[in-house]
Amino acid sequence: MSTLNHDEGFCFETLAIRTQTERTQYREHSTPLFLTSSFVFDDAENMRAVFAEEIEQYSYSRFTNPNQTELVDKICLFEQAEAGFAFATGMAAVYCSLFPLLKTGDHIVSCSNIFGSTRGLFSNLFPEWGVETSYFDINQVYDVEKLIQPNTKILFAESPTNPGVDVLDLAYLGEIAKKHNLLFIVDNTFATPYLQTPITLGAHIVIHSGTKLIDGQGRVCGGITVGYKEYIHKIYLFTRTTGASISPFNAWVLSKSLETLAVRVDRHCENALIIAEYLEQHPAVEFIKYPFLPSHPQYKIAKKQMRQGGNIIAFGIKGGLDAGRTFLNAVKLCSRSANLGDSRTIVTHPASTTHSKVPAEEKVATGITDNLIRLSVGLENTKDIIRDLEQALAVTQ
Repeated sequence: MSTLNHDEGFCFETLAIRTQTERTQYREHSTPLFLTSSFVFDDAENMRAVFAEEIEQYSYSRFTNPNQTELVDKICLFEQAEAGFAFATGMAAVYCSLFPLLKTGDHIVSCSNIFGSTRGLFSNLFPEWGVETSYFDINQVYDVEKLIQPNTKILFAESPTNPGVDVLDLAYLGEIAKKHNLLFIVDNTFATPYLQTPITLGAHIVIHSGTKLIDGQGRVCGGITVGYKEYIHKIYLFTRTTGASISPFNAWVLSKSLETLAVRVDRHCENALIIAEYLEQHPAVEFIKYPFLPSHPQYKIAKKQMRQGGNIIAFGIKGGLDAGRTFLNAVKLCSRSANLGDSRTIVTHPASTTHSKVPAEEKVATGITDNLIRLSVGLENTKDIIRDLEQALAVTQ
């Protein structure tokens, strides 16, 4: 692996572009695809030593593959992490990053406003294995210590949160985790490693859904987890056994996508701030949350720990559930999709779609109101996005 590093003074964009697998004998300029399920060995002793983990060498693509290695090495550089592993999906990364670090009887403390599938994992599946979770309100984050029990093992957070776009004080949570000897795990999907580096704020493990902004064009699924080597090794051993590792092709796509992450996210953020300022003044909008709007409840925290505000806006339309559905039906340019972080602007009405089966009290606890719209701002011209939002909002009133 030809890997640059921060110590040499290279910037994010340079690291993203110039961190590559070593050239083969064909001297290619762009990293090739290694579409192979397995690798060969020199002799019986070489094969024995590899499987005994006495030497590092590629053996099977379910374990590691050069394309996966390149992707992980880049994220490790960005996040200032010791090691990492890449997974088939973002949720595979969440599950495989938690399960091997837990045992029956353990307890998790998590922010309440987290991705729906992660909440389902914590509330529905983990209890079957004897692992319970307590949730803290993001508006009362400084009371999180009250939830810590003798058997608490992990402190988990998203920031910004999905879909409410709330921001948590990661440095404060990192201090709490250190004080109580907890593993601090952060889902950094919304921010990407370009906008935020949780390990520098006290996190031990950082998770990304590569399906979102890292890919950036809605093409492939993938997940990446990076962090301290001692934890990543356990995660690696669990994943190579259970088979949730990323395919070489998807790893190659995501690694190539990282070459343009900075320039894409810069434009996403620029567009999102323009759209957020427009929505904040619109008479049909009841509330809006965007991290870099001064009106955001955690604006000062966002400015402290994020480079820019990201591409996700949460806003409420006057008129409740019916208005949300009407808006969703009325958009013409924007896509109706459950994905986010795409080059195309996407709108979602969680209350009637992704979270329609969530109990009402749980929706309230996670900040999902009937009129909430999650807007993933794309790379189209902002004039065209605003024109579509304008006509769709007009229909709701």
